[in-house]
Amino acid sequence: MKALLNPELSFSSISQFHTNKLRNFTHSPNQTSLRFPSKYRIGKGACLVVKAALDSSIMDQLGLSESDIRNPSVSTSYRSSELPKPNQTLLDAQARVCTGPTQTRPLSEEQAFKVFDTILRSAKGELNDEYKVSRAQLGAFFAAMTIRANAFPEATQWSEGEKLAINTFWPLLVRVLPPDIIFIADPEGSIMGLGSSIGPQYVGNCATEMRLVGALREVLAGGHLGYEEVQGILRDVLPLKVDDEESSGVSESLFSAFLIGQRMNRETDRELKAYCLAFDDELGPPPVADVRSLTHYGEPYDGNTRYFRSTLFVAAVRSCYGESCLLHGVEWMPPKGGITEEQMLKFMGANTSLSPLHAKDLLEDEEVGFAYVSQREVHTSLYSLIGVREHIKKRPPVATAEKIQQFVKARGKEAMVAGFYHDGYEEPLLMLMKRRGVHSGLVVKGEEGALSMTTRLRSASISKGFPVNYCSGFRSLSMASAFEVDGVSRQNFNLEVNAMDYGFEPTNTPRTDRSVSKNIELGLAALHGEKGPAYDRIVLNAGLVDHLLGCDGAEDISAALDRAREAIDSGKALKKLLNYIKISHKLS
Repeated sequence: MKALLNPELSFSSISQFHTNKLRNFTHSPNQTSLRFPSKYRIGKGACLVVKAALDSSIMDQLGLSESDIRNPSVSTSYRSSELPKPNQTLLDAQARVCTGPTQTRPLSEEQAFKVFDTILRSAKGELNDEYKVSRAQLGAFFAAMTIRANAFPEATQWSEGEKLAINTFWPLLVRVLPPDIIFIADPEGSIMGLGSSIGPQYVGNCATEMRLVGALREVLAGGHLGYEEVQGILRDVLPLKVDDEESSGVSESLFSAFLIGQRMNRETDRELKAYCLAFDDELGPPPVADVRSLTHYGEPYDGNTRYFRSTLFVAAVRSCYGESCLLHGVEWMPPKGGITEEQMLKFMGANTSLSPLHAKDLLEDEEVGFAYVSQREVHTSLYSLIGVREHIKKRPPVATAEKIQQFVKARGKEAMVAGFYHDGYEEPLLMLMKRRGVHSGLVVKGEEGALSMTTRLRSASISKGFPVNYCSGFRSLSMASAFEVDGVSRQNFNLEVNAMDYGFEPTNTPRTDRSVSKNIELGLAALHGEKGPAYDRIVLNAGLVDHLLGCDGAEDISAALDRAREAIDSGKALKKLLNYIKISHKLS
């Protein structure tokens, strides 16, 4: 039994709460959830009591070892122990070369020799299982090398050190690597200099692989694919069956090469649409919630590693005045493996295994008004990629597309909000939102590429690219959806949000450094009305999103911000969050 034990949740009335005691959370070594001191009240008339401390006798009875129990205070502890770890030497190299034409950093001679020696020793069976180079890593690495040789500018093509390492090791590698890897490394038999016929003649081992190999020849040459071609491959290959590669119909090396290759070539709009829409029908048509307004939040699935993540608490605030919010994500996702909404909800005792129908019920419930769904429950095909995504190191195209999902629809207006980091992805994200047919869309370059706008001063060292707090979006001027409106009926905008313009004092963003409990502590303290940087960020991100999306009652920014403050100071937002934790268990 390796799963984190679910805490027992109960609510009871007690007489008094002092907000300055909120930081008196305590943790025992084997504790799996927050423990609130019993004399402090969490919100009006309610106390969160978590009974999840495991003593050694209980662990023995359950057959658990200490290694089976996660430390829920650290985001990295949510990584499944069943996932095989990648080889770190190759992973470090992938971080340098499995990226774009201007971001790639060629390997030095010393680095290249170390990498190719590692690949050779692994292929010859000289490395222990825990240090072996995976097929997914080989596919991603050699795809990157091939694309750099075929399509990248001179500055990011092979370095002299890489050329020397290849000339030294390839004659040895070609004897021990499987045909699919040799194909990826030299698809036309012209790159490595030996004139091998394996790459040109390779077709794959089944119909699915034949289709994938044909597409890969185009991708490895730096080319692009059509919408139907990408979507067809995704539907053929997914879900991956990691434990039984033969039954999945495709080798991980080929599919890893496909994923990283499309990202390195910078996906076209039609390719991104294919990733975004490929599995819309996996659970059938989405349910329709009877709410007047619904905002879909697309946070990066791999979470935050440094700064306070505010979206869960923002959703509780906005739900207080009828702006329903649907969040989605995963418990843990590479490459960052940071703090996610699912970790926080699970840590606080909420049910994180809800279906879209459950989410619809929570959205319609006046005591809640927001919901979270896990990719594990709604897109099992894409969820099966987590292990491969760790081994390819860099984010694949699906990392962009998964943020623009619509697991529940609304009878009223719909909006989408998504975070981005790399310049050039703001317009594709907005394009996907319009394709979804929502009335309003917003992309935010928040801290760490997430959605949280900050109140800190802009760094003077920023010299290129969009700054943090850059926003771009559109809003319809009528009830018509994006499908139905033209450019005249839609208002487009872009701006850099300066929090000082709205009366906020500049403050540094609270650090969480992968601590789930610290992120929760900051959010709950703010929802209790404790003024400070976390409080300001929740208010800023609630009020500004309301205004930019054109929500009712938010035409004036000051009024929108005051409405968010009132939702917190009245205790309503905290009550919404606590109600979510309680009611989510009634829906399982």
